[in-house]
Amino acid sequence: MRKQKIDYVIRRHPEYKGKEITAKRELSFGIQLASRLLLDQLSYQFNKERLDKEINQAIDNDDRDEFERLSFQYQPFTWE
Repeated sequence: MRKQKIDYVIRRHPEYKGKEITAKRELSFGIQLASRLLLDQLSYQFNKERLDKEINQAIDNDDRDEFERLSFQYQPFTWE
């Protein structure tokens, strides 16, 4: 598997008149994987909590159509 590379472009102060310095840095697979897993977990928790609040609000408002729509969206979160 090839290593993924990230290119950084650093723009200096205007007195350097637009000259750019390019720096390259390789990110290790472990760091990439850990950051992706962290972001996935955070988005999972955020979406689950948001849907919980919306479902509870639909129940409080006796809105059956909204409850059914939201409960269908919530199904993937129940397959843990």
